Amino acid sequence: METCYILFGSNMALRQGIGISDKNGIFAQACLYINNRCGRIVKVSSSYESEPWGFETKEWFLNRVVVIETEMNPEDLLKQLLEIERELGRERHPEIEGYTSRTADLDILYYGNKIILTDALTVPHPRLHRRRFALLPLCEVAPNLVHPVFGLTQSELLARCPDMLTVRKTDNDQTYEKCITTT
Repeated sequence: METCYILFGSNMALRQGIGISDKNGIFAQACLYINNRCGRIVKVSSSYESEPWGFETKEWFLNRVVVIETEMNPEDLLKQLLEIERELGRERHPEIEGYTSRTADLDILYYGNKIILTDALTVPHPRLHRRRFALLPLCEVAPNLVHPVFGLTQSELLARCPDMLTVRKTDNDQTYEKCITTT
């Protein structure tokens, strides 16, 4: 059994498809899928609203960290998360370089204390230490978790983070249990 930290992000509501029309609803559905397919959710951060990182768009992101206990290996977990993204309306456009808006983005930040470098997966997430929108919710659920490469806690990484984009905790904070019962 491994403890994994997954970052959820969304800056688009669905226009069609599964019938969920807001970012919080998409998050709640993602939690259901993760809990049913990937492992047991043991903790969820508060909601954070963040400016887009790496590209220009009007829609800000909703970000949360989900902590799971899983028996899946990292590659199978990644495949399942990519399938969940697709089912939640994520469309990938390989012809477009850089970042784009998306209904759901599920990134593996940590898989236990393992360091994984494959063609498909890099863990810890290679840009985690440069992103406030990931570090703030991660610090809420695991401030003393040590990065296995840098040897620093999440709180220490946040203090050194060069990202100055706005990230703020939202008032629309739902517990995991509320997310599950609203879907």
